[in-house]
Amino acid sequence: MAQDRFIPQPITKVLKENYMPYAMSVIVSRAIPEIDGFKPSHRKLLYTMYKMGLLTGNRTKSANVVGQTMKLNPHGDGAIYETMVRLSRGNESLLTPFIDSKGNFGKVYSRDMAYAASRYTEVKLDSFCSELFTDIDCDAVDFMDNYDGTLKEPMLLPTRFPNILVSANLGIAVGMASSLCGFNLNEVCNTAVAYLKNPDCDLMETLTAPDFPTGGELILEPEQMAEIYRTGRGSFKVRAKWQYLKKENIIEITEIPYTATIEAIIDKTTDLIKQGKVREISDMRDESGLSGLKIAIDLKRGADPDKLMMKLMKMTPLMDAFGCNFNVLIDGTPRVMGVRQILEEWTKWRAGCIRRRVCFDLEKKREKLHLLLGLKKILLDIDRAIAIIRDTAEESQVVPNLMEGFDIDEVQAEYVAEIRLRNINKEHILKRTQETDELEQEIARLEDILANEGKIKNIIIGELREINKKYKTPRRTAIVSGDQVQHYDKADQIEDYPVRLFLTQEGYFKKITPQSLRMSGDHKLKEGDQIAVAAESSNKAEVVFITDKAQAYKCRLHEFDDGKASLLGDYLPQKLQMSEGERAIFMLLPGDYQGYLLYVYQNGKAAKIPVKSFDTKSNRRRLTGAYSDKAPLAAILYLKEDGEAALYSSDNRMLLVDTADVAPKAVRSSQGAVVMALKKNKIVTKALLAEQVHVSNLARYRAKTLPAPGAILKDEDAPEPQLTLE
Repeated sequence: MAQDRFIPQPITKVLKENYMPYAMSVIVSRAIPEIDGFKPSHRKLLYTMYKMGLLTGNRTKSANVVGQTMKLNPHGDGAIYETMVRLSRGNESLLTPFIDSKGNFGKVYSRDMAYAASRYTEVKLDSFCSELFTDIDCDAVDFMDNYDGTLKEPMLLPTRFPNILVSANLGIAVGMASSLCGFNLNEVCNTAVAYLKNPDCDLMETLTAPDFPTGGELILEPEQMAEIYRTGRGSFKVRAKWQYLKKENIIEITEIPYTATIEAIIDKTTDLIKQGKVREISDMRDESGLSGLKIAIDLKRGADPDKLMMKLMKMTPLMDAFGCNFNVLIDGTPRVMGVRQILEEWTKWRAGCIRRRVCFDLEKKREKLHLLLGLKKILLDIDRAIAIIRDTAEESQVVPNLMEGFDIDEVQAEYVAEIRLRNINKEHILKRTQETDELEQEIARLEDILANEGKIKNIIIGELREINKKYKTPRRTAIVSGDQVQHYDKADQIEDYPVRLFLTQEGYFKKITPQSLRMSGDHKLKEGDQIAVAAESSNKAEVVFITDKAQAYKCRLHEFDDGKASLLGDYLPQKLQMSEGERAIFMLLPGDYQGYLLYVYQNGKAAKIPVKSFDTKSNRRRLTGAYSDKAPLAAILYLKEDGEAALYSSDNRMLLVDTADVAPKAVRSSQGAVVMALKKNKIVTKALLAEQVHVSNLARYRAKTLPAPGAILKDEDAPEPQLTLE
């Protein structure tokens, strides 16, 4: 019986029948805005408020609106109220808010400032919404049934301006997302007018850059912005606005990026202070209030405010990127479009709305003209019309008798029969019939509009200019050229000076200034430890530590504190978070990444790897595969240029190799080629550069061809004991 409950089905069938309808519902009915600039939740809420008379009436409790909206939106009161909050003036999410609000609606720039419950706040439609609903009752858009078929709701709102570009919109659907930044209303209207006049116009002349309600400064890179306008994809950076109060030694931040919050900025800055990366701040607090956003930073004495803010812009959300993905539903299909394509689609859609509105007006006027033409015939003999009505025995025959007596149709006869007694006078009827000439002219004008695309465009242009004049919207986000912006460069903040470096056999590392070294005595070392490598460098230089686990760790010397010879130094496995049992066996100062590393393996092979292979674009600290781990390593030699190297074997032989004869390998983990021919069970024990070898007759140990076994060491040529990699 249990097996009968489960019927195996192909997963492709299940996905097609169950998952795909869900995905399409989320894309089409929830997350992606349409050409009017609204998601369904926005549209349902605003239309409900319009039908409640809140465009001209007084405010009402938000809870009333939420309850009424549930007749159109079945997703619950919480989601509806959250939508209302975002559309409100109080929340400051939109450049042109649609809801006039009273009460606490939170702030878009604050993560912790929660909005009040719907029973406490009050709302009405902002007067600006008249531009959304002007044509809604003129058959400008289609209507559809609500979810239970008891009401009608508009499929789109007939916005008289490109709201899709004015209102910022973010949405995550299934398999796709949408991210539209807001633009200034006046700039959008001017751009739409310019586009209607010339579809090939330069959009950036009138639509310079996006605009955000939280202000800030947009760093404009013209080529980058042009690419966003062309493709609908890309990103740009917005940074905070601040001022320095010299007398109080305080920095005040009054505008932040749209994508940031006060709490995120303060939390990140606090973390940097705790990590010791920011030392110039003595206190930081949120002073936002009725006057707006304000973050105050108290500086320590001597701190440079400009350098500090450059650092904070780099390390905190005080400068943030806005990613654009202009994904819009067009006729139920999601499309990623550039600004010009959006304007093209909006223009076509708005022209369709105007055409439908004109057809609606035309039909009304034709109906009225038809009635007046019938009334005009009655004017010829009013007494006869009265006599026909008076002499008709049955009421149902009044209309047929008027139709027969004056040669008019049923609609005209019905209109005449309904005229009130007091209006059956020549003066009234003459006034009505005189309207026929005006109606005929108006009908001709409307028919001309329908037949002329240019006149429809002129209507759109006129509406846009009217909105532009009626709603003066100053730009909030300032524009700063990318060439004028100074970016924080960590290297510029680092003091450079000569240092001496010491790496011990046990993995301790010391960075000591020459002055400190001169004043110190002997090095302090752990018992049994000794200095393995000593070198000179500068505080800004890079260093690469190669370990016995075939890994390399890159870092900069300034990351290590200046030490003293009397201290043990930094323990590298702990400092660099190495694996358990891993230790450093070689220290490389790459400089300009020229030269080679010569890896000599115990099996007689050698691999010559360019130091350039350690130069990475990212700031990765650990690089795997520093060398091949197929055979034990005998030595690592740094070659500024090709020369000679001496290889020693366990059977007391030495081979002098010209490194130019070893072909370089591009891959760090290359096993190389055999250089020293070894007898069975013999290994290479060490390798030294030729200048480190004290041999009276070097020619004895040179080989004409490789691989070669080398020559037996004479007693006087035997090297002094050296540190090994074991």
